[in-house]
Amino acid sequence: MKNLARTLDSLDFLKLDRRTFMKAVGALGATAFLGTYKTDIVNALELAETKLVWLHGSECTGCSESLLNGGNPDIAQALTKLKVNLAFHETICAQQGIWNDGKLVNTSELNSEILLEDLYKEGNYILVVEGSIPNGPQGSGKYLMIGNKTFKESLGEAAKNAAAIVAVGACACWGGITNAASDVEKDTDYRGVAYKKTDASKGMLKELGIDKPVINIPGCPAHPDWILLTLGAVILGKIKIPDDLGDVLDEYGRPKVFFPPDHTVHENCPRRGYYDRGEFDEQVGDQHCLWKLGCKAPYAHADCGIRRWNGSVSMCTQAGGPCINCVDPGFPDSSRPLYVEAEDEGIAGTNIDTVAKVAVGAAAVAAGVHAVRRMKGE
Repeated sequence: MKNLARTLDSLDFLKLDRRTFMKAVGALGATAFLGTYKTDIVNALELAETKLVWLHGSECTGCSESLLNGGNPDIAQALTKLKVNLAFHETICAQQGIWNDGKLVNTSELNSEILLEDLYKEGNYILVVEGSIPNGPQGSGKYLMIGNKTFKESLGEAAKNAAAIVAVGACACWGGITNAASDVEKDTDYRGVAYKKTDASKGMLKELGIDKPVINIPGCPAHPDWILLTLGAVILGKIKIPDDLGDVLDEYGRPKVFFPPDHTVHENCPRRGYYDRGEFDEQVGDQHCLWKLGCKAPYAHADCGIRRWNGSVSMCTQAGGPCINCVDPGFPDSSRPLYVEAEDEGIAGTNIDTVAKVAVGAAAVAAGVHAVRRMKGE
């Protein structure tokens, strides 16, 4: 990683083509990227200032907490280097929404609702949405009211004049946990900005009649690097919207550099060696492969194993928790039951026990599975 940073440091940042740039930010991470190119970023942005409007729907604020927990750079350092004006973020804004006899009062400095209305009129901001959007009951959106207005309506107002739209977290991307199968699912009708689970025809923007591309950064929560580096690429013009999105994003609108279609968390899992030797944990707290405890890493297309979390020192499986594939469009339903082995599924569509019997035996189950993958050309 250090050698890569030195190599990229010798290149002219401003002349990097989009593909090279995306590879660089994907490999370096936010810390090295912002540190290596600090001067170039300032020169590229000159006196420009990018406004960021960050809206919260139905969620736990976990993605904002993930971003705020980014240590180096922290959110303040990142925003400063990228010359971003965080014009609105409900969790950390100081303004209050004040109503008097049903009317907004005071100024945008004291009233967040007036501030938002002013920002919508000015336009030319990057809209970040965290959390899902309820369409219920009966299409009214009234299951979430903020400032005497449905969040569904607020999203529509914000999206119309946005220069770019980024959905952060599983809830904003496809409904996430709020859209899990339940007795009230049809009544609440929670949706993501551009998708409802895997259905692009039921995204909230489609419901509102707004035709704009959306960059999805899923996860529960999303990694700080995924958020910062995607925003950085958009701000610096290395991802041109909508021209570049077909090459940069996968079929579900996720940046392929962070959610590679041809790579899974399993391939770089710290416990991969145990899998290859067929050594599986039967209870939580042991040190071997977590497959039999419900690990979904073989189906999770994300770079967690390379990027790591918490200052790049750990990740779910390293800490003893099975991967729950929180980046999947069907999450959480597609991952349930979370901590139970998917007995009828295996790597490359092959049942693990079957492969063990016909290939190299139970002790080398993983080697047999990967042999199947190689024969399939995967």
